Amino acid sequence: MPSRQYATFEVADQLFGVDVAQVQEVLRFHEYTRVPLAPTSVGGLFNLRGQVIDAVDLRVQLGLPPRDLNVPAMNVIVSVDDEWVSLLVDRIGEVIELDDEAFEPPPDTLAGAYRNLIVGTFKLQDRLMLALDARRAADTTVPVPAAQHA
Repeated sequence: MPSRQYATFEVADQLFGVDVAQVQEVLRFHEYTRVPLAPTSVGGLFNLRGQVIDAVDLRVQLGLPPRDLNVPAMNVIVSVDDEWVSLLVDRIGEVIELDDEAFEPPPDTLAGAYRNLIVGTFKLQDRLMLALDARRAADTTVPVPAAQHA
């Protein structure tokens, strides 16, 4: 049976996963440079071994209050259109392998920004994992709907 690996992380106590093939690395970082006039979802920029990386506040992308960037954040560095982008998250989980047959479309109760960023769900033993579309999550040009999540 076909399966896929997901790198998991939490934002506001909700478990998310992104296809591990899109993840470059995971790290803790806290020295961000603010970008004047940037959308609120752009947490800042940082230098990763000579490459400037956009840090996207996933809380804002989900319609939640922004995170305090004075507190070290966890970064999930994903590859989107041959560019690296950091998704700022609350906690890092683990890499899990899930059967494709367990994939379900997003529930009808999922609304707002969550609906725009989630491609599906997986029912795990003790909680629900939302499969995140990394490309949409990293897109700071799309207005963020108000939060109305499950």
